[in-house]
Order: sequence, then C-alpha cells, then structure tokens
Amino acid sequence: MSGSIIIWEAAAPPQSQGFILVGTLFSIPIILGYIAWSYYVFRGEVTVDQGGYH
Repeated sequence: MSGSIIIWEAAAPPQSQGFILVGTLFSIPIILGYIAWSYYVFRGEVTVDQGGYH
C-alpha cells in the first residue's frame, strides 16, 4: 500500500511526548488549584433569593 503510514510512524518522538507529559503534570494541578481557590473565594456570594440568572 503506497501512501499509507502506521501509527508509530505518525507519532511524535518519545522525547517530545515526555516533555509534554512533564508539562502537563505541572500544569493540571495548578489549574485545578486555581479553580478550587476561586470557588472558595466566591462561595456564598449569590443566593437564589437574589434573582438574576437561573
């Protein structure tokens, strides 16, 4: 079959994948921590009695 490649030929080199993995392992906890902190900061600010968006 000409013009076809397999998944192993299309994948990025293992060094690139490792670099992205390390970056992800640092980024995800920071993002989740920021989301948790923002929920903590803004807790109790809006109640159902105040109306607004439903």
